Amino acid sequence: MKLIIAEKPSVAKNIADALGIKGKKDGYFEGDQYVITWAFGHLLQLFDAKDYDSKMARWKMDNFPFIPEKFEYKVKSNPKNRQWADQGAKKQLTIIHSLMKRADVDGIISACDYDREGQLIGDSIIYRAKPNKPVFRLLLNEWTRDEVLRGLYSLKPNEELRPLQDAGVSRQWVDWVIGINLTSVATLKYQKGKGKALNIGRVLLPTLKIIYDRDKEIENFVPEDYFKLTATFVTNNNDMYEGTYIEGKEEKFKSKEMLANMEELIQQKEAIIMEKKVEKKKEFPPFLFNLSNLQGFITSKFKGWTSDKVLKVAQVLYEKKFITYPRTSSTALEESLVGKTAKVLKTVSEGLPYQDEIKFMKTKRVFNNAKVESHSAIIPTYMKPTRLTPDEQIVYTAIKNRFIAQFMPIAEYEETKIKTKILQVELQGIFESRGKVQLVEGWKKVEKISSKDKLLPIVQQGETVTVGKTEVSTHVTQPPKPHTEKTLLRVMETCGKSMKEDDNEELMGNILTGFSIGTPATRAETIKKLKDVGYITASGKNLISTELGKRLVETFPVKSLFDLEFTGRLEKTLSDIQKGLVKKNMFLHTIFNFTTESVEIIKKDKEITIHEVTGTTSKLSNEVLGTCPNCGGNIIEGRKGFGCSNWKKGCKFVVWKNDKYLSALKKKPTKTMVKSLLKNKKAYVKGLTSKQGKKFNAYLSYDKNPKNDYYSWNMEFEK
Repeated sequence: MKLIIAEKPSVAKNIADALGIKGKKDGYFEGDQYVITWAFGHLLQLFDAKDYDSKMARWKMDNFPFIPEKFEYKVKSNPKNRQWADQGAKKQLTIIHSLMKRADVDGIISACDYDREGQLIGDSIIYRAKPNKPVFRLLLNEWTRDEVLRGLYSLKPNEELRPLQDAGVSRQWVDWVIGINLTSVATLKYQKGKGKALNIGRVLLPTLKIIYDRDKEIENFVPEDYFKLTATFVTNNNDMYEGTYIEGKEEKFKSKEMLANMEELIQQKEAIIMEKKVEKKKEFPPFLFNLSNLQGFITSKFKGWTSDKVLKVAQVLYEKKFITYPRTSSTALEESLVGKTAKVLKTVSEGLPYQDEIKFMKTKRVFNNAKVESHSAIIPTYMKPTRLTPDEQIVYTAIKNRFIAQFMPIAEYEETKIKTKILQVELQGIFESRGKVQLVEGWKKVEKISSKDKLLPIVQQGETVTVGKTEVSTHVTQPPKPHTEKTLLRVMETCGKSMKEDDNEELMGNILTGFSIGTPATRAETIKKLKDVGYITASGKNLISTELGKRLVETFPVKSLFDLEFTGRLEKTLSDIQKGLVKKNMFLHTIFNFTTESVEIIKKDKEITIHEVTGTTSKLSNEVLGTCPNCGGNIIEGRKGFGCSNWKKGCKFVVWKNDKYLSALKKKPTKTMVKSLLKNKKAYVKGLTSKQGKKFNAYLSYDKNPKNDYYSWNMEFEK
């Protein structure tokens, strides 16, 4: 009998279904050959500082730096009361350990996710019980029946995964040491008031710095005027085309007067077509999705989505067996997956209007071991979903379409370039015209990308034309755009190395493996935490640093924590530990020394207040809950209500926290309720109380009165 330990109950159910095991008991399934149990993610957590030493229960500067000689684990805390252990986790841990000790169990299989966290979750549970039985590892990229059965026939000894465990433990211990020490001393040094910490983290601060730097670029940007000269040329057949004046490669000029003089000189002059070049060009589909690219695609295309939400929805699809492992950094598939991929393509393409154009091929763009890091890119499985929620449908369709696009014809277009020279006038430059015609739509059909053709008339090299209408146009240089989750994820993925906003995804493969800020699994969580702690805020899709975030960047003295190069090297080292190239203890020693030095730097720093906490504002964040229906401003939480940021300009939209209508129903407005009202124009509210004291659920809407600027509540029931 083998004991299988899954990371979550839903995954344990997938394994039980694959093995045909129906017998469910308290905390596990049992069949003839396998017992299958589960964790709830992390059942264990590192000790708090006060668990090592009672004096650490109170933050005092003299107590730091604090680095345990030996790291200890305990049952994870109850999220509602951290003083007590989570009873559900405690019970499940007891069940798992009792199953491990059963006389008929002769082997243990860790079936947690194949990544650092999954390895850590499984190993922390298993080795806490000091097993005297062999431990194996089930390594899967999806939870379909075929893959589960295949995986169980090709188990690995868990000891072979020691480098992965070392990387997971190193990440966990390092983040604990940096977080506990630097958050504590920074809060003591730079904050007035209690009830909130000044969060300092290895991944948090460089991510904040990326947004801060972009904000500063925008703030310091000085717009400049520039000018262009365009001319419309008329052919002998009275056809027309437009050209832009270019000298060398420059088409933007600072002198309007110079272009105006040229414009006057070329009026009604003849010109000659010096060069006509027609080229056919190919457009390849974007690479398969990794997590960051998927998050960037969804958050930029669909309103109201965050990278955190994309990950959660993708995780559900993974556990439902509809997609492969989502927390991947790869944009290609392992070459061993060729046969399986062909089967998946046949399944997901059935019935499509362009099915006849889909042709399976083994190409290096799709199958490339050199571009696979631990897990292949995200693709659908052979299991076609019949019912999905609207959110699941959005994410699944994006993944499916990107997959199918790889096997559609390559898109092709014809580009025409015409160079026209003015006769009888001495100009240093020429006029250039460009035309484009889509010849083969190909993969663009799948992602519904429409191409706009720009037609040029049929002309020949050496043909003469006449200058018609001319114009000197005025333009203004534009500042950089604020970061969005899409652009931020891209910088985090590569630490900004060799990447510009306009670069295509093909460059991703050239970036040094492992050199990044955080991992695919943690980046969304980092962005969410930056919002939650009030260092950044969202305005629509744009991410902007708050005053608190700016003060932290400008004042906090440990500058290396803001440095992308420094953070990238740390993440690269963790990646090298995972590959067995670097020893865990060397890395930990370096970080512990860094932490000790950083604590001393903060202690010796000048006295300054970065953050002042008051009793009323400490619970509030700068999160934008939605768009004001009255004026288009941002709705944010205030002390007395959820109101518009334009209230000083006279906007009267507000949902009061002590709203009388809701109070009569024994309810108070929440962030979730307000977000739903703003997004969907109504919110489904549970647990309302009638005058008779009966509980009921209803849809509430908050509508503007037609006769004045105030809003009132309306109630609807489910039909």
